Amino acid sequence: MAAMNIEHPKIVRTGGSVKDRAQTIRDHLRDAIVDRRLAPAAKLSESEVGALFNVSRTIARAALQMLAFEGLVRIERYRGAFVANPSPEEARQVFASRRLMEPGITAVACERATARDIEAFRVQLGEEARFIGQRGPAARRAEIKASGDFHLLLASVAGNAILLRFMEELIARSSLVIALYGKSGASSCGHSEHVDILDALEARDVPRMNNLMIRHLDHLEADLDLRLKEGLGLKEALNLPG
Repeated sequence: MAAMNIEHPKIVRTGGSVKDRAQTIRDHLRDAIVDRRLAPAAKLSESEVGALFNVSRTIARAALQMLAFEGLVRIERYRGAFVANPSPEEARQVFASRRLMEPGITAVACERATARDIEAFRVQLGEEARFIGQRGPAARRAEIKASGDFHLLLASVAGNAILLRFMEELIARSSLVIALYGKSGASSCGHSEHVDILDALEARDVPRMNNLMIRHLDHLEADLDLRLKEGLGLKEALNLPG
């Protein structure tokens, strides 16, 4: 994915609220993380972030805490903030867990899905389709979120609140893994597979639906590049002027 040009950090207006300025910085950093210009495990120094965006360390810290809440940054006591770095083994375990859980979820969803549910899936697929062919980190984030939402909708239709909570954590973790390690962002492939899964759901064909789901998860995992890579420095990753 091509690096995104970003405006000079003075767009963080001094007259805005602390929250507004922190959110603006959060957005720039999040773009750099999802666009993979900042490598997993890269150090995010409060002082460096503050200096680059001409804000106090308090505001920089607030931006980093927002990213930590989203799971894109981890904050370690006495060490500071780092870009999240799921290990290859953690990534594999996430998808192994999904392969164990989702066939059971789809089987129950097949039994419970109503005509209204089917229509909700079609609306969701329409949202996915809007992002196919778009470029840039914002579109990539939207693709990843829309894809995850399809799976969460299946869990919701299944009607098991405990399984839904488990799936929410798994989808959050796998979305982070895809954002950091996805090679091609196989959106059109993933979208067409979602269409096939919905067709099987509407036909109440549980064996076909489960086969399609496993193949879909296999494709998502196969698209990951879990090799360690050399990242850019913070200033270079943000494309800030010298």
